[in-house]
This record gives sequence, C-alpha cells and structure tokens, in this order.
Amino acid sequence: MKVLVARQDNIGDVLLAGPAVRAVAERADEVAFLCGPRGRAAADLLPGVDRVIEWCAPWIDPEPGPVRRDDVERLVELVRGFDRALILTSFHQSPLPLALLLRLAGTPWIGGISEDYPGSLLDLRHRPDADIPEPLRMLALAEDAGFPAPADTRLRVRGPLPDTAHLTGGPGYVIVHPGTSVPARAWPPERCAEAVRLLDAAGHRVVVTGHGDEKELTARVAGECGLDLGGRTSLPELASVLAGARAVVAGNTGPAHLAAAVGTPVVSLFAPTVPAARWAPFGVPMALLGDQQAPCKDTRARECPVDGHPCLASVTADEVAAAVEVVAAVPEQEVPTR
Repeated sequence: MKVLVARQDNIGDVLLAGPAVRAVAERADEVAFLCGPRGRAAADLLPGVDRVIEWCAPWIDPEPGPVRRDDVERLVELVRGFDRALILTSFHQSPLPLALLLRLAGTPWIGGISEDYPGSLLDLRHRPDADIPEPLRMLALAEDAGFPAPADTRLRVRGPLPDTAHLTGGPGYVIVHPGTSVPARAWPPERCAEAVRLLDAAGHRVVVTGHGDEKELTARVAGECGLDLGGRTSLPELASVLAGARAVVAGNTGPAHLAAAVGTPVVSLFAPTVPAARWAPFGVPMALLGDQQAPCKDTRARECPVDGHPCLASVTADEVAAAVEVVAAVPEQEVPTR
C-alpha cells in the first residue's frame, strides 16, 4: 500500500503532522509526504517518511504566486500511483483543492477534514473534536482512515542529529529564540534581551538562535551575555542545538515545535491570535505566557492589531526567567500526550 500524506504549510505545521505520519507508516509499504517549500526542511526530518514531494499550494501559501496550468499539471503527474491519500490541514484550510487534483491523478481513496460539502472528492470526511491539540487532530484523521495511533504520540524527528557541541560548548544551556515568521507573535526584542541578561545572571549559559534573516535581531538580543547562533544552523543543526538545551524560550513559531520534537521543555510566549489549546508546544513540559484574552484573540492577525502589543508586551523578563526554572524541573513522564 502506497500512501501520500499531505501537509503543505510551514515547518511547525509539518512537525505537528509527525504522529499521524508514523501511524500511517506502521501499516503502509511506502509513505510519501507532500509539502510546500516552507515546510520542506521539516518534512525531511519526519520519521516514517520514505520520500518527500515538494509543491507550493497557491490556496495555502501566505505569499502565493499565480496559478499556472503547467504547474498544476506537474503536480498531477508527481502524485500519480498512490493507493490512498490523507490531506492534513488546519481548521481554516480546505482539503478540497488538493483532493480534486488527486482525483485527476487517479487516486482511488482520499481522506480529509472538511466542514464543506466534499461531493465525490473525499471518501472519508472526518469531523474532529473542537480545540484539541493539532497533532491529535491530524492523528484522529489517520485513525479514522484505519491507521491506529502509535504507542508514542509525541512529536519526533529522524536521527541521528548532527553534533553541534562545537557551536554551543556542550549541553545544559537555555535557548532564547526571539524571531517569528508572523510579527504579531513576537515578544518585543528589548524583553528578549532583558531575559538573556537575567538568565545569565542566574547562572545559565544562554544561546540565542535565529534564521539567517534574523542576524541583526539575534545579535541585539544576545548582547554581551548570550551566545549568538543567528543564521549559523541548518534545521537539523538547530534541532541538535535545541536538544542540548535545558529549556527553550520562544513564541508560537516553528522552533518551538522543533524543541518539542526533540523533547526539550518550552516557555511559550503565545499570542492568542490562534488558540493555544490547538497550537501550543505539545508533549513536553511547557509554560504558557501571554494574555490569552487580549483583544487580538482568534483574529489570526499577522500584524498586531492592538496598539502596544499588550498580549505579549505585558509579559516581563522576570516571569520568563521564573518559568524557565519551573519547566526545566518537570519530569517528562508527567506530561500528557493524549
């Protein structure tokens, strides 16, 4: 049985699909993962994936190019020959455009989560419970499709990871990751820098991580007290760096989910533009900070719609430093994953 599993948005979203992918891999002879360019690096890290197909979905990508017939026809050719397909989506996305293209490719059985009438596009129209963690939402679709949940439903990455001791000086540090792909989810940089100083004063080695486009931000946040690794790691190397940390301080962004996938506790600076019940780091000790009842709640805003960014600007560096001590002391076995 050859199965195509699709999740076509960002790094964090792809990582959250991991438990569903592993469920499928337990019974399938081959699992291919269809992702967009923003999630490709994470797809390459998922256990259970035999090959990755990359294609940018214009109905999902936040900055899509024009729809071109030749590009659509290319996807139809890329996805021929599968016996089944599972389309994993967020609550605000539809599986139906991809289901239509999979039908054109001859896929005989397709499952997806859809509030819209699917006609003959879906063989399984799954209706999940509301406000469950995103990994369990996707896993429920896989279970409904006949792929039982794995014994371990936490997020995982494929090993072995690169040795990054030469970058960090060895394990036992605290990471501050100040960047986010969506500005409305970012803790103010001056607060990040203050947290670095407080954690350093408390005796922690502090490592600041970030994308290559965030070097100016990471340098500002690291200051004289933190080790600046901004732009110096690939995604597998970042996973290794996160795995060596006692705790990670991050917003609602891909590296927070990557930290969870390597088993590292997370202090989550979570803007309520999307529900924390669905999108907070899953399966690891976690402290949720930020005003979850702020006016931006459930707006899905990319730019903060409220003057002063109160949902996260109200969080102090002292609160973050205290939360680091709490999550780092929680035994992993005490964290529920179902």
